[in-house]
Amino acid sequence: MVKKDSSTISGMFSAIAPKYDLLNRLLSAGMDKRWRKTAVGKLRADADDGGLFLDVATGTCDVALELKRQFPGAKIIGIDFAHEMLAVGKKKTAGRGIHLGRGDALSLPFKDGIFDGATCAYGVRNFSSLGDGLKEMMRILKPGGAVSILEFTTPSNAVIRALYLFYFGKILPLVGRLVSGHPEAYAYLPKSVLDFPDRRRLAEIFKECGFTNVAVKPLSFGITDLITARKPG
Repeated sequence: MVKKDSSTISGMFSAIAPKYDLLNRLLSAGMDKRWRKTAVGKLRADADDGGLFLDVATGTCDVALELKRQFPGAKIIGIDFAHEMLAVGKKKTAGRGIHLGRGDALSLPFKDGIFDGATCAYGVRNFSSLGDGLKEMMRILKPGGAVSILEFTTPSNAVIRALYLFYFGKILPLVGRLVSGHPEAYAYLPKSVLDFPDRRRLAEIFKECGFTNVAVKPLSFGITDLITARKPG
């Protein structure tokens, strides 16, 4: 079991913040942009362009920026507990009408039932309690509000899975160490992915937290999953 206390995770992401975006592009071969566009697009079916959206674990704000692109009339709020990640995000979002704040996903500083939708890209895997984090997202959503979440997983195809695990276990930590100078962060990533629930169990956890219309869709041969769900009402 990978240790996921808040101070350790926050410190790790703060350390790699200056190189985080570059490494995302390199290590995903640019696919991360398409994944974010797809995830935000899933909210468009029922959400109002003038609504209120929250990006949890917003990091350097790539998802928050995609929300603003697809919902230009909406109010977008991003929250993260890593100060240095937010510092990078604030520079990228300056003048874009995106509001950022520091906070913990397990104790969101918002009233109940105020958001039309919520997103989280590659953050729920780092929650010290996945169930508590999902319940917090449920709490702040309006009845009928939706979540759209991206998270790394392991492909079900045996050949792709073997290649993926080799890449995650050998190549990614090496590139991460060379570019960021912080090998521990990129050694943590493959361990945390292997420790994360599989698709079937993940869907069950969402349902146990009260979500309905839960769907888990593999993207790019199953190296990442798009999880969508709705608050009843």
